[in-house]
Amino acid sequence: MKEEDGSWYDEEAGPLVRPYFLAGGRSRPARNDLEMITLVVAVAEELGERLGPEYAEILRLCQHPSSVAEVAAMMDLPLMVVKVILSDLIERGYVIFRSPPTTSDLPSPELLQAVLDGIRRI
Repeated sequence: MKEEDGSWYDEEAGPLVRPYFLAGGRSRPARNDLEMITLVVAVAEELGERLGPEYAEILRLCQHPSSVAEVAAMMDLPLMVVKVILSDLIERGYVIFRSPPTTSDLPSPELLQAVLDGIRRI
């Protein structure tokens, strides 16, 4: 603790508010379809209701498409906390998301080979 400036905490102690509190005491998001590589983007520029500053900051960061992992890194918060906050923002209509494609959504290897063969003939 630094005595010379009279503060009762220091930067080495970490944040004064625990991540658990930022997520409203929840350890799991309401949505279970948010993965690390899920893309999120804001559909509003500012919050229309009173939510915490973390909500406003995440909404600001999501003005351009970002993955959930990128948002967590930029916020310097645990991934699960960001998922809870993003889930709240999605439920309130401030953010939309796009999940990564599943293996059934990917084109077949035969189709990819046919496209590659066509490109080679050009």
